Amino acid sequence: MARTQALHNWTIEDSIELYGIRNWGLGFFDINANGDVVICPNGKNGPQISMMDIIAGLNERGYTMPVLLRIENILASRITAIHESFRKAIKTLGYQGEYRGVFPVKVNQQQEVVENIVQAGRPYHHGLEVGSKGELLAALSLIRDQEACLILNGYKDEEFFNLGLQAQRLGFNVFFVLEMPGELEVLLTRAKSIGVRPNIGLRSKLSAKASGHWTDSGGERSTFGLSIGEIVNVVDTLKEHHMLDCLRLLHYHLGSQISNIRDIRTGVMEGVRMYQGLVQEGAPMGYLNLGGGLAVDYDGSHTSFSMSRNYTLDEYCTDVVEAIMTILDEQKIPHPHIITESGRATVAYFSLLLFNILDSSVIEERPIPEKLPDDAPEALRNLHEVHSHLSLRNLQECYNDAIYYRDEIRKLFSTGQVTLRMRNLGEDIFWAIIMRIAREKTHLKNIPRDLEDIDASLADIYYGNFSVFQSLPDVWAIDQLLPLMPVHRLKEFPSRQAIISDITCDSDGRIDHFIDPQGMKMTLDLHPLKKGEEYYLGVFLVGAYQETLGDLHNLMGDTNVVSIRADADGSYEYVRETRGDTVADILTYVEYEPHRILEDLRTTAELAVRHGRISPSDRYAILQAFEDGLRGYTYFER
Repeated sequence: MARTQALHNWTIEDSIELYGIRNWGLGFFDINANGDVVICPNGKNGPQISMMDIIAGLNERGYTMPVLLRIENILASRITAIHESFRKAIKTLGYQGEYRGVFPVKVNQQQEVVENIVQAGRPYHHGLEVGSKGELLAALSLIRDQEACLILNGYKDEEFFNLGLQAQRLGFNVFFVLEMPGELEVLLTRAKSIGVRPNIGLRSKLSAKASGHWTDSGGERSTFGLSIGEIVNVVDTLKEHHMLDCLRLLHYHLGSQISNIRDIRTGVMEGVRMYQGLVQEGAPMGYLNLGGGLAVDYDGSHTSFSMSRNYTLDEYCTDVVEAIMTILDEQKIPHPHIITESGRATVAYFSLLLFNILDSSVIEERPIPEKLPDDAPEALRNLHEVHSHLSLRNLQECYNDAIYYRDEIRKLFSTGQVTLRMRNLGEDIFWAIIMRIAREKTHLKNIPRDLEDIDASLADIYYGNFSVFQSLPDVWAIDQLLPLMPVHRLKEFPSRQAIISDITCDSDGRIDHFIDPQGMKMTLDLHPLKKGEEYYLGVFLVGAYQETLGDLHNLMGDTNVVSIRADADGSYEYVRETRGDTVADILTYVEYEPHRILEDLRTTAELAVRHGRISPSDRYAILQAFEDGLRGYTYFER
């Protein structure tokens, strides 16, 4: 749907405000004087890299859209920011413990990502949290710092405990966090057999519970963790085995994206009381693991909305440190080392998905004839009359009548009483009415509920060269909002209102909710497509979960992945390049054998030669096309 040109000439500042890039971008993204999105890898005061320059470099290197772009500097910046903010709070408040961050590998298990986190976090002894045997082995292959914490969460069988205990023998700083009561017996048995006194942690089910999508892991009825009674039983069992000195850590987890700072502080206070009780039972303790929760401000509203947060990083760190020491100082209990598992806030910013728009479907307002054909049915004449008498005073009435008569015409068409051309004329009149209502309703002081979302029904459909299910699964599964905007042409007025469809043949493969300062909007402001020119969009803040949760819907595979690293002078290099899945790759994932497919096709082609449908030379060209297809990218290639 087209929007009316603003009274003033459109400027870059208008685009900055419209898309909110400075609100959600945390200083890592902006728009330059050419109207292109720029990456600021070291923050707003550092060098800027034009997104269109990066895309040009990708094209020259033979990479087609879609591309997952990673910016390594942003990852290092986030780790530094979290640690330095905690260090500042610790120094200012006189806290006696240290901060030891860990990255939960489940948030993004990609080898390149975890390796970069370990390297960037080494000066801070930044560790890892794992929840499976696979993640544990991956972590052990990357960690080189034996002061960094390695937290073992999740359900653990005998082999999981064996792997962790052997890692402890090698010098890794391993903590076995008990999630279920039965795990303690297995751990004690394996530890005795191997001859290791393990560092034991307990995951507590707090009564505190935050709000939002990812908070079912908190509260008394959460899936993971021990109740108060089960914690007391663990303490008694450790005393019986003369191993209470092994109890070193308390862990809890309120959720992945906690938008309200009050919820965070409430959880900390209850967790510290639990820690206090364990110290008073005689456990040495020393570590308090607050789990995840540090939110990402996806919509840039700085509110307690589930896709935002109403606090800064400094406020978060100060509140956590202050809450811990306020309670423990009263009891004269030494301050523990603080651990947080801030995965989302660490990796969200450093990845973005780039894709091109292939085509659009647009509802255009066509001229309506003043007089209908003599054989026009009554329903069509009534619809034409609605169009003629529409005014600001009867918008709701005309809206209701238009829908009624439109449906009547469709029924008549289904029974053969209306011709194809009459049906088409009826659709033209109906959409002309809806477009006029959409324009007129902006002059109403109170817009009727039925008319509030009428713009969404008029929205263009822009077809993007990507799969929601593969690259943005949370958008489909839980209505996650992610910043989405054009990465160029931002000096131009975005005159179209659109929703985004992917190229899967599934009605759920679309994005029809977008960030807005007021929370959410149903359409996205985009530019009209230009013939012969590519139009590029970017989905930002996709580093957390989106890279590892995707599925193979319609057999769309992993996209091309390219990583860049910026230098202080603003230059940059393409440091890693991974080609996306080929058609053959994807077929093997679902148990097909590409060579068998080619053999079957060769048999079919040879049969066609014998029957005279094709020549031997045709057979060669056809089979070559199939072979090329198996080697091709699973996404649209121009």
